[in-house]
Amino acid sequence: MTNTKYDLEERLIDFAVIITDIVEALPNTRLGNYIAGQLVRSGLSPALNYGEAQSAESRNDFIHKMKIILKELRESMISLKIVERKEIYNIEKTIAAKSECNQLIAIFVKSIETAKKNNM
Repeated sequence: MTNTKYDLEERLIDFAVIITDIVEALPNTRLGNYIAGQLVRSGLSPALNYGEAQSAESRNDFIHKMKIILKELRESMISLKIVERKEIYNIEKTIAAKSECNQLIAIFVKSIETAKKNNM
């Protein structure tokens, strides 16, 4: 039996690695550099914040940290959509990154809902 918490952490780390691959390949233009800066922050943040969430001081602190992760994933999704529409990175890889981001968003939406229900 696998540990779900570990699997989610691994998925977030894998997503961060995918984002770094995209960031490193973006063109050295004003747009490429701007999106790269945004993506490196929002795309790596979920993995780092997930570690913090695991050490939350209370249920409310946990929920807050999970919401930050969700916010960062949504920001990453918008950046990935811009990358896709501007065709400044491999389309198939961008679509795959968007798919993983979307799945992670769904997981965190559900996790936050569950944590809120258990907090009552």
